[in-house]
Amino acid sequence: MAERIRHPRGLSTLFFTEMWERFSYYGMRAFLILYMVAPVARGGLGFADVDAASIYGTYTGSVWAAAILGGLVADRGIGQYRSVLLGGIIIAAGHFTLAFKALPAFYTGLALIVIGTGLLKPNVSTLVGSLYEEGDARRDAGFSIFYMGINLGAFFGPLIAGYLAQRVDWHIGFACAGVGMLLGLTQYVIGRDRLRPAIEKLAARRTTEAAPSAHHAEEQTRMWKRMLAVAIFFVFASLFWGAYEQGGSTLNLFADRYTRLSVFGFSFPSSWFQSVQAGWVIILAPVMAWVWIRLGRHEPSSPAKFALGLLFAGLSFLFLVPAARLAQSGGGTMVGPLWLVISYFIVEIGELALSPVGLSVVTKLAPARIVGLTMGLWFLSNAVGNKLAGWTAGFFSTLPLPTLFGYVAAVTLVSAAILGVLVKPIRGLMGGIR
Repeated sequence: MAERIRHPRGLSTLFFTEMWERFSYYGMRAFLILYMVAPVARGGLGFADVDAASIYGTYTGSVWAAAILGGLVADRGIGQYRSVLLGGIIIAAGHFTLAFKALPAFYTGLALIVIGTGLLKPNVSTLVGSLYEEGDARRDAGFSIFYMGINLGAFFGPLIAGYLAQRVDWHIGFACAGVGMLLGLTQYVIGRDRLRPAIEKLAARRTTEAAPSAHHAEEQTRMWKRMLAVAIFFVFASLFWGAYEQGGSTLNLFADRYTRLSVFGFSFPSSWFQSVQAGWVIILAPVMAWVWIRLGRHEPSSPAKFALGLLFAGLSFLFLVPAARLAQSGGGTMVGPLWLVISYFIVEIGELALSPVGLSVVTKLAPARIVGLTMGLWFLSNAVGNKLAGWTAGFFSTLPLPTLFGYVAAVTLVSAAILGVLVKPIRGLMGGIR
């Protein structure tokens, strides 16, 4: 049993590389919308809620949409390893550009982070998948462990960068995120030899798939069915991220304006709530990884896990409806922080059922010659979801919050029910891959 669950050494390199990259991304994201809506007198940009939400949604959506170009660059150009390295350098440059106070530096810094993340994000996930042979039962568990690294960075980023931004200076927070990315690059270069098997495996798979086959027509049919399954996953993942990513927009504003920012007399910046989600993942990810392996052949299929993800996302917003009603009941009532903590716990069960499994299933279903591009297209679901989340946040000041949260809950719960009905047909498209 111990031999079966031991993972390739390269997983630790990618674990820590991604951890530091996510430290930089989520550390900055934790206070981005708060910086935009903060008055100029307090060092912010003084944007209106609707304008800040639009910029936030466009930025976070573009970060994920750029993954398409990053995957294509890796597949047809410089390869996965170099794409991740170059992307990390550009990300660091973007964060340090944001450390300057001029408005042009703000937009330039965001653009650089978009480009860099587009190069890094799909290709580091592709490298993780390439650490495992086809049919390796450890793959889903490996992605769950990798996902824990993502959230370890996402946990400490808001705590450190968010505190520096809100309690010291916004631009010191931006610079702190840049330092995190430099640490990630250092880890990546040092661990290069551990990744060599994955890099060579990708090259070998491309060569094999490029060779002619006597069963070419059958292979093409199977490939298109699998890609159709990826497309269906894409639609439902977009709806999930549309709810989940409101943590950095709608729920960030809710934390800042309607939630009590103290516990037992200890006060904290509102950006610290952005660490709660990641904290739950750190606790739950190893448990979920163990559960998937322990269940063996009884493990739920990928489409069933996606339905569970949407179900828990809907329940998390349904749970917040009473809190929103209490916050807007009049009298300036500030709701307790436990409302958001529990809501984030519920949605994180859903994220762990959907997100790492989504990464894993794309590496299983996509042809090797376009796996980077396919991973980029997959991350487009995050782009759509982030834009939806930013658009939804634009209603924060104009729509009653119980109504807003109720709409989000309704959309995700109905989507979960629809996907539950489609589980069997989707499994048929996947051709035996779970």
